[in-house]
Amino acid sequence: MTANTVEPTPEFLRVTAELPDDIVITDPDIVIGYRRDESRLTDAGTPVAVLAPRTTEEVSACLRACHAASLPVSTRGAGSGLSGGANAADGGVVLSLHRMSRIIDIDPVERLAVTQPGVITGELRAAVAAQGLLYPPDPGSVAMCSIGGNVATNAGGMCCVKYGVTSDFVEALEVVLADGRVMRTGTRTVKGVAGYDLTGLFVGSEGTLGVVTEITVRLVPAPAPPLTLAASFADLTSAGTAVAAIAEAGLSCSAVEILDNTTLRAVDEVAKMGLGDAAAMLLVQADSEDADTILAKVEALCTAAGAEVGRADDVEESTMLMEARRLALPALERLGDWLLDDVCVPRAKVVELIEIIEEIAGDVGLTIGVFGHAGDGNLHPTIIFDQSDADSLAAAHTAFDKITAAALELGGTITGEHGVGRLKAGWLSRELDEVNAEMQRAVRKVFDPREILNRGVAL
Repeated sequence: MTANTVEPTPEFLRVTAELPDDIVITDPDIVIGYRRDESRLTDAGTPVAVLAPRTTEEVSACLRACHAASLPVSTRGAGSGLSGGANAADGGVVLSLHRMSRIIDIDPVERLAVTQPGVITGELRAAVAAQGLLYPPDPGSVAMCSIGGNVATNAGGMCCVKYGVTSDFVEALEVVLADGRVMRTGTRTVKGVAGYDLTGLFVGSEGTLGVVTEITVRLVPAPAPPLTLAASFADLTSAGTAVAAIAEAGLSCSAVEILDNTTLRAVDEVAKMGLGDAAAMLLVQADSEDADTILAKVEALCTAAGAEVGRADDVEESTMLMEARRLALPALERLGDWLLDDVCVPRAKVVELIEIIEEIAGDVGLTIGVFGHAGDGNLHPTIIFDQSDADSLAAAHTAFDKITAAALELGGTITGEHGVGRLKAGWLSRELDEVNAEMQRAVRKVFDPREILNRGVAL
């Protein structure tokens, strides 16, 4: 055997004997590519194989065989996650859903779409847009992440401030349980309250309760073309005043994004858009019929807070501004090794958290860029460090822990949209009270009594 491979166990050989040959991948060079997601500084084991089913029936066969052998299973979508939720367990298998990539149905009357989990989220959005509809959740990785992964982490995105997160749009699921049994949850009807809300339970469960093989999502009518403004602030306090004012005014903005000075300069280095050198910038978007009126009110609030405000002249320029926001992480990645955090605080505490992060950056001697969804309090502090330098690596860990702790102290949460995964498994018990944690462990045990699903993820 070569490095980064493990010897097949008798349990694995029993599993593969029961499965179609063409869904079992054991080539070490291929298998190693499925070992981990895009997260940084998270543990990942070495899997013995990748299982790549094409149908619910094949997923069921895979899980039934793995369950009988007590073989660990790590479920993977597109592998774009940032919390280690898809990382493999040593000696287990990776169950990759990339072949389950079909949009099954788009129903414009009921405003529903039915899709397999491997469909790329951006492709689903494009398909429904062609019928005058919108699937609102839009994670930053919308062009590469899968709808199944979005369901697993309850993903969000820039439009959450108006439309909500993935769970707000999932109506029904088909799920294969750890022992291979297939279950359906939810309905296609507008109303349906029979029994417990198991659909809601599975959304955000990060592959620890079962494997989602079919997803029914709610759609909305396509909105008007969005308009955008950019507000530049000379200090963070002024930006915080504007964020609070926009929230208090109850304006129907479809995005309220913030970039600190570090991120702004990094993005401008890539985009060459002349974004300036402000202490912070807000990008605010509105997509309703009265978008112009909404942005006029936002402009007045930002100006009153001391901002310099520029409005996009047309939809094309609006799109360019929001695409610049999507460049935040890629731009910061150019500065060195990086570790991305994902925390959420009350909106009134957004700038206070950014100020704390600036203090932390000074204390540990590292660059930390901050960007995120100011409209719902979800920030992504990105720590830049040198992984080859032990002191720099230790400083990155210290900064990450201090930022996450600060979010909790401000009344926030350890994750707003990326999930707990492996990256924050140790933090979950700090956020949950003892009884809550006990109940969550009990629920997991009911669905996966042999604990084969996504070991090391969450509780």
